[in-house]
Amino acid sequence: MVATFANVLGEQGLSGVSFDGIRTAFGFIINPTLITAFILWGGITLLTLFLLQVNDKFGPGILLKFLAGNYHEPKKEERIFMFMDMRSSTTIAEKIGNVKYFNLLNDLFADITNTILNNEGEIYQYVGDEIVISWPVKKGARKANCLHCFTQIQEKLTDLRPIYEKKYKVMPEFKAGIHYGSVMAGEVGVIKKDIIYSGDVLNTTARIQEQCNQYNVDILISKETFDLISDANGYKLIPLGSIELRGKKRNIDLNTISTI
Repeated sequence: MVATFANVLGEQGLSGVSFDGIRTAFGFIINPTLITAFILWGGITLLTLFLLQVNDKFGPGILLKFLAGNYHEPKKEERIFMFMDMRSSTTIAEKIGNVKYFNLLNDLFADITNTILNNEGEIYQYVGDEIVISWPVKKGARKANCLHCFTQIQEKLTDLRPIYEKKYKVMPEFKAGIHYGSVMAGEVGVIKKDIIYSGDVLNTTARIQEQCNQYNVDILISKETFDLISDANGYKLIPLGSIELRGKKRNIDLNTISTI
């Protein structure tokens, strides 16, 4: 109707528009059925967009748990964590400047997200240039998901090297630490609510990742975590010995891995 009205104006000008035509057009526009449908579908569209935004905030699968009240009360979970930190981040930031560095992180996290999701990982937190990935133990150990996730991210970045070097004149690389243990998962906050994990495993994983520079390796994994992994035939475990981590009462057996 609107298109027809516009065509008449274009071809004949105002002389071609009759009072009856205008009344018919407005009658169609203010039709209660049309208005109701417009409001209904407009509301559905806005709600869908809102839920998609909230789902992006919490991550895939977390929104439903949040709405179902799964985390209203703290619950104990067994999880594998991987802390991935970008190498030489301070040097890179100084070299390319704050604006380009921010864009670099944005591109980097976007490029590796599908790899994380394809390996059933959950993005727990972005902390500056660090990303924390988590799996329920069964998912992370199944088909060596937690190991495939890191090695496939390395392969992805190798493929993207020409793009990063052309755009930013640098090539970002990650180092990672992997460990598992018990955490308390729950909803915290009043004005701004979030779901957090609390437990010694997070501190231990972060400290394992810190040892990558000392051993000059890209990835470190505790032996007890590697022993959980099924279908790890494509990986060779390289022991680095039992070390005492800062602030820990017991030693942790650390290993790096190589692909076979």
